[in-house]
Amino acid sequence: MPVAPPPPKSLPLTALRAFEAAARLGGFTAAAAELGVTPGAVTAHVKALEEGLGAALFERQSKGVRLTALGAAAAGGFTEAFDALARAEAVLRARAAPQVVHVATLPAIAQLWLSPRLPALRAAAPEISVSITALEAPPNLKRAPYDLSLFPAATGGRLVAVDAVFPVCAPALADRLRRPEDLAAVPCLSDAAWAGDWDLWLAAAGVALRPRGPVFSLYALAVEEAVNGAGVLMGHAALVADHLARGRLIAPFPQRVALPQGLRLWSARPMPRGSAVARVVEELSRGAP
Repeated sequence: MPVAPPPPKSLPLTALRAFEAAARLGGFTAAAAELGVTPGAVTAHVKALEEGLGAALFERQSKGVRLTALGAAAAGGFTEAFDALARAEAVLRARAAPQVVHVATLPAIAQLWLSPRLPALRAAAPEISVSITALEAPPNLKRAPYDLSLFPAATGGRLVAVDAVFPVCAPALADRLRRPEDLAAVPCLSDAAWAGDWDLWLAAAGVALRPRGPVFSLYALAVEEAVNGAGVLMGHAALVADHLARGRLIAPFPQRVALPQGLRLWSARPMPRGSAVARVVEELSRGAP
């Protein structure tokens, strides 16, 4: 009686995911950052996969790694497979919890732009829960567990707010600022991520001076310090609008420099009309240009 040979042992999914990420991103370190593990873990997974196959997938070089012919031939298929798996997982999550929308955004946008809009969003759609994660860079929405990404960009997605830069300060400090040259006599607050804002505005205003003052790694903290009277901050229109409307901050000069990057909402997944994600996008887009 013929006996069928046992099926081949499946390759470890974790190792395959490490291989695909390293192949797509061009290295083990970049793959480790995306997968949230150490480069050593990616190296170990790929090595175990190669040993199981009995063939090399990468050529190790002094400046990194390069796909072998076998690795290059297989990489595209695994990228398509993992993208399809991510889409299927997103559908499963959406159907299991259709009223939860996950948004990834910059910390400053989360605190200064998104947070003031959440009460209106809850009032318009009380059945929808919005989960917000603060990140320093846009995530890969094909693989990350977020429905929407809200970051500054020049193109793509849905534009929800234009942006411009201009000095802002507390009302009491504004009395000391008659012309842009007066900035030399007051502290000028800066954000480390947008270090070029002051130079951009001063050049447009035709003022030759070097602003001096504290540098912050959190823009929202710099805004609060400006409100507290600590100095003049280079404000982003989209992020200081609420403070300006309440009179907590004042723009002492009329010059504004429009930025090519506006706040834009992205989604890598379909948004059927009436779905929770589509409704969140609609509400956050109200008043958009």
